[in-house]
Amino acid sequence: MDNLYRAHSSWLTGWLRKRLADRDKAADITHDTFLRLLTGTVAHPLREPRHFLATVAKRVMIDHLRRRSLEQAYLEALAHEPELLACSPEQQLLVLETLLQLDAMLDGLGHKVRQAFLLAQLDGLGYAEIAQRLGVSVSSVTKYMAKATEQCLLFALDAEA
Repeated sequence: MDNLYRAHSSWLTGWLRKRLADRDKAADITHDTFLRLLTGTVAHPLREPRHFLATVAKRVMIDHLRRRSLEQAYLEALAHEPELLACSPEQQLLVLETLLQLDAMLDGLGHKVRQAFLLAQLDGLGYAEIAQRLGVSVSSVTKYMAKATEQCLLFALDAEA
């Protein structure tokens, strides 16, 4: 990993700087890219290290954009809910981190599966109500919930490892 970093980190930062037009953001994403590689498994030696690094960096950028979008939505919700403004900054950070974890857990699920899960968990709706709102059968909602639950369990198992 050390050789990969020495050989390609400057290139990756430059590549990102061209796309982001922000030197500091490019450096942050370069750092996060190599951090992701350190915590994952990478076959060595890589046949095309720059292509591989660019792919991982694109995923890191998407994660950053998703996080920023979620943070913005949370801040907008705070502005509309006076009781949420009363939360301490620590509580607000915990809520945001929980939202980010939930978003990561549900990543990759279809729209209706996500909606069914959120309607059940956040709004407390029953399967019949969810089916009516989504315009699907109760049987479909049951399948959606099983899929979402499986996804959450797999995410939790990965987080423990």
